[in-house]
Amino acid sequence: MINSKTDYKLFLEKDLLSYQLSKYSLSTHIKNPIVRFQRRLRKIEYLTNCKSGLIHTAYRKYLRVINTRLAIRLNFTIPINTFDSGLCLPHYGTIVVTSTTIGKNCRIHPGVSIGNYHGTPKIGNNVYIGPGAKLFGNISIGDNVSIGANSVVTKSFESNVSIAGNPAKIISRKTTKELGMYPEGVLK
Repeated sequence: MINSKTDYKLFLEKDLLSYQLSKYSLSTHIKNPIVRFQRRLRKIEYLTNCKSGLIHTAYRKYLRVINTRLAIRLNFTIPINTFDSGLCLPHYGTIVVTSTTIGKNCRIHPGVSIGNYHGTPKIGNNVYIGPGAKLFGNISIGDNVSIGANSVVTKSFESNVSIAGNPAKIISRKTTKELGMYPEGVLK
């Protein structure tokens, strides 16, 4: 969660690194609406958690309106204060996330739904979630877990495994790093 200006800058830096970008530029802003959405989401989180007052409240509401419009175009439903730093959304497409706790360096592909059904999932650090995966219920996903495409995850899994299937089960003891799910330098 962003609790200071320093946290805000760190989140922006880690998020850009997850897209293999070293700095944010006007061309990135124009060419990549996903990065634009995500940076605005982080700004809204910063203003919500760290700033108060009439001007900041009005600015936050303005940012929410324009970011909601962009989210509708991208087909994202992502609440604030859900993801830790290093979030990567590599493609447009339906991504639905309810208010939950998701760790650092999460990579989510289109078609993913992380829902609330008798509780919300808690997802660890360095988790890769493949296209079409569904996670719901009061479950816990450990660190360094790869979730295969179209998996339905309804029970908890420990760290350092790969899971897939409907219902999901462990298919390998390889971590996200061993499987090469993240670009070089992201998982430091």
